[in-house]
Amino acid sequence: MAVAEHLAATGVRLPVGACVVVCDVGAGAEVTVLRRRPSGFEVLATLADPAAGGASVDSTLTTALTNGRDMAADGMAPWATAESVRVAKEALISYPAVTVPLAGQAPVIANRAMLDEAVRPVVRRVADLTQQTIAAAELAASDLAGIYCVGGSARLPHLGEAIAEHTGVMPTVVAEPQLAAALGAAEVASTNPGTAAVEVPVPPVRRAIGVAVPGFASLALFWQCIVTAERHNVTLGMHYWVAFNWGELAMAAVFALLACLAAGTVLGSLIAARSPTQDVRTEGGKVSIGILAAVSLGAAIAGLYAVVTSQYFTLPVGGFLRWALWPIVPIAVLAMVMAVVAARQWRTPHGGWSALLAAPTGSVVAAALGMGLIQYSLTADRWPHVMMWVDLAGRIGGLFLGVGIVMAIVTPLMFRIILAAPVAVISAAIVNTQATGILAVCYALAVAVWWAARLWTRIVHPTTAAAASVRPRAEGG
Repeated sequence: MAVAEHLAATGVRLPVGACVVVCDVGAGAEVTVLRRRPSGFEVLATLADPAAGGASVDSTLTTALTNGRDMAADGMAPWATAESVRVAKEALISYPAVTVPLAGQAPVIANRAMLDEAVRPVVRRVADLTQQTIAAAELAASDLAGIYCVGGSARLPHLGEAIAEHTGVMPTVVAEPQLAAALGAAEVASTNPGTAAVEVPVPPVRRAIGVAVPGFASLALFWQCIVTAERHNVTLGMHYWVAFNWGELAMAAVFALLACLAAGTVLGSLIAARSPTQDVRTEGGKVSIGILAAVSLGAAIAGLYAVVTSQYFTLPVGGFLRWALWPIVPIAVLAMVMAVVAARQWRTPHGGWSALLAAPTGSVVAAALGMGLIQYSLTADRWPHVMMWVDLAGRIGGLFLGVGIVMAIVTPLMFRIILAAPVAVISAAIVNTQATGILAVCYALAVAVWWAARLWTRIVHPTTAAAASVRPRAEGG
């Protein structure tokens, strides 16, 4: 943690949510994965091996230079030989060969090939340790802001190449690697945590897709459910009624809320990133306000859909309000919980809040397209020569809607493929006027389950925490 603070203080770009790997290679090796939070760094995983460091290299070189003789048994000072070998090791990093004085015998020549042979198993073990620690933190190479090597043996030959071969990321040896931890500890001690400035990441441009896709899907579904609704007894007599797709109205309300929430978190993060006085609560406070405002706006838009539709068809507003507001209640409740978590700065998710609350675009597109095709099949003119195609469009719409439900619940591709087939077939089989409402509510619940899972795995109980609970350390480390 001290090394990570030193990196941030010396100009290394580590925004809030960024993950970094610190390889401390001294007498042994300890590899740690950390994530930057507004209030500092948190450890995601740590693994250590006391045999993977400079001490093992020294031992191997000593054995090679003395031909395996027991120095103490021959009456020679082991510490003097060990010091000579250590100095020779450091010199061989820069020179092809050096003369090594040994107590009780003539000096010997040590060359770079001998060092490479002694170093090879050590750097391979450090590389393995780095790969295992990243996996224990449940991260990929693309999630890392960098790998940094510190410690007295950080400049061992081929260490960088071995780590890059195992992880795909070329590590960086920090300036003065022996002093990085001490300098970081001193910098932290001299900093007032109450006024410490942090760097809030600017949401990437692609976050706009998370706003635009559900927003346009909501407007398209709302427009379709109005223009395709079928009036009966248009003279407004006693038996006047309208064949209306309640499920399409519900999904339009869900997409409107998702668009508002995506916009609220992006704007909150953007305002925090542009704030001239960033502190540990800047992003969380702004995002919390954005989420609460988004919930209010999303509920207002859903209610507006209901009121406009009831007035357009001259019908009581109660039924429209039920289908527009009740399906979004679970999502709104979870959003308010996230607002509380963001305001308290309990834990900042990886990638920032704008990434956590961005609805899965593929699921939104599949579900919107599916409901649109279902509504088309239910309201299109059923001429004999197109009846089969109209029915087929409805079944395909059911398939798309089932896929959208699965994509909202499950993230791993393999699980999506396994679950999508039965769910899509079932949703396609039950497509009819009465089932549209059921399918829409299922999708709203799927989105709520998706958000609840992200809240649990990314904020409340991240799985990476377990990796840091077991930290094998070198004795006396």
